[in-house]
Amino acid sequence: MYALLLAGLLLAPLLGAYPVFVLKVLCFGLFACAFNLLIGYTGLLSFGHAAFFGGAGYVCGHALKVWGLTPEIGLLLGTAAGAGLGWLMGVLAIRREGIYFSMITLALAQMLFFFCLQSPLTGGEDGLQGVPRGRLFGVLSLADDRVLYYVALAIVVAAYALIARIVHSPFGQILRAIRENEPRATSLGYDTHRFKLLAFVLSAALAALAGSLKVVVMGFETLTDVHWSMSGLVILMTLVGGLGTLVGPLVGAFVIITLENKLGDIGTGLADLTGLPLFAALGESVTTVTGVIFVICVLAFRRGIMGELIHRLGRKDPPPPVPATAATRPAHAER
Repeated sequence: MYALLLAGLLLAPLLGAYPVFVLKVLCFGLFACAFNLLIGYTGLLSFGHAAFFGGAGYVCGHALKVWGLTPEIGLLLGTAAGAGLGWLMGVLAIRREGIYFSMITLALAQMLFFFCLQSPLTGGEDGLQGVPRGRLFGVLSLADDRVLYYVALAIVVAAYALIARIVHSPFGQILRAIRENEPRATSLGYDTHRFKLLAFVLSAALAALAGSLKVVVMGFETLTDVHWSMSGLVILMTLVGGLGTLVGPLVGAFVIITLENKLGDIGTGLADLTGLPLFAALGESVTTVTGVIFVICVLAFRRGIMGELIHRLGRKDPPPPVPATAATRPAHAER
């Protein structure tokens, strides 16, 4: 499945897909995968991930536009800024649990939002516009959409492979143990606060990489990416795609971003096909349609799209009962 997905992504520009749109989906998919690493495998619900996504975007955009640095340096600075911000927020919030942890992350993220709103470095309400793509390593021009597409695809694939490695490593197994039963993990000798902090920083760094890459692709950064609604959007992507699955957040990001960008065209096509003008209004009701899909997923697909699919494909009939023979009969039965 992964090979087919990678082959499809490699061939997408050659088959007529718009590279910038696919890259936008991949950036948000990486953002959702980073968030899923925290909530799906560690059990921590953060309402402040927009701070890492948008904050890193501002840092990367400022480095490219104002300082004139190369794209790889801008991506590294944005990722490092997100990781540092994640460490700071994690130190303040990680010792709280449940709704208290979520509210602390939300409050800290909103502090960053108001800083970006008032700071002249971010452009305020206008944001950063006209961010140049530059040349990778000073040689490879990213002005060509296809060149940028394959460079960004390589970065996303490498980040996704890192997430898969983290999940399947002994560290990832400890995170699952903390999610399932933190007191038991503590009784086994693990410093759960340290492991949760490290998971929070890793998730923040990967979310920051996604935000930095989005700035390079789109060429601008606005307050939308640091607003609390962006944290809600990534939660929606993760839940719709499948919480605790590797590929689920990618599917959820594809569904949500496609609805936001293509719903108007779909509605117009349906209106022309059926003659009903009601469908033409779909483009103005993206939030409503997204909410309906979320409700349907919660009611009918409790595990998300991919979670439900994996569950159904992995379901097997129980083995038939083994008859009690002399070899399998318990000792007390012989007595």
